[in-house]
Amino acid sequence: MKNLSKILLIASCLLLPVINAHRGACGTEYPEDIAERLQARYDKIASLSFNFIQNTSGEMTGRPRRGSGKAAFVKLGGKSYMRWDYTSPDKQVLTNDGETFSMYFAKLHQMIVSPANTLDADLTYSFFTGKGVLKRDFYIRPAEEEFQSENSAVIKVIKLIPKTPQSQVQDIHLWVTPDSLIRRINIRDQFGTVTVLNFTDITVDSLVGKPPKELLSFFSFTPPEGTEIIRQ
Repeated sequence: MKNLSKILLIASCLLLPVINAHRGACGTEYPEDIAERLQARYDKIASLSFNFIQNTSGEMTGRPRRGSGKAAFVKLGGKSYMRWDYTSPDKQVLTNDGETFSMYFAKLHQMIVSPANTLDADLTYSFFTGKGVLKRDFYIRPAEEEFQSENSAVIKVIKLIPKTPQSQVQDIHLWVTPDSLIRRINIRDQFGTVTVLNFTDITVDSLVGKPPKELLSFFSFTPPEGTEIIRQ
């Protein structure tokens, strides 16, 4: 569950034009302005899918780890659904079908199952499913010096610090495009472990209009016969 909190943050990468009305003098866009336009888009999103590459490093992790795959989110009937398919280094499938949250690990022949509502306490997850509010849940700050040089007319980097201390999140950096898509997320925990998620092939609202039965089938997962089921 430790890596889940970091993974969930990825959750969405949104869109739409920059809102010039929230810019400061001389066209300056402050971190709070960026957070505001992000919030506006995440609140309206219906579905999101993308490819991802995840890199994790730090003294607590041993050698750096790398993973990749595809992910999708959708809001349907007042509920939020998600699916992460890791294709490397090992097959993993994480799903939220609106009722249960499941993590399947092919290498271990195990699937961990817990109630979906246990995810609601996660600040990052709640934001990307439309239940959280950036300015309420996080302090919005300029990027740290090491990332300042990456600010440009194309990409803006902001820092988020949870207002309520989180065991798995010390701070978060977001790389945001002019059309309000998050292209990269850098999450640092209290032990100095850093997880970086890079997104490509981002598609917004591609799942809108699909039959509910088809969507519910996609966001559920039945493990292979012989898989050990662990319920929490």
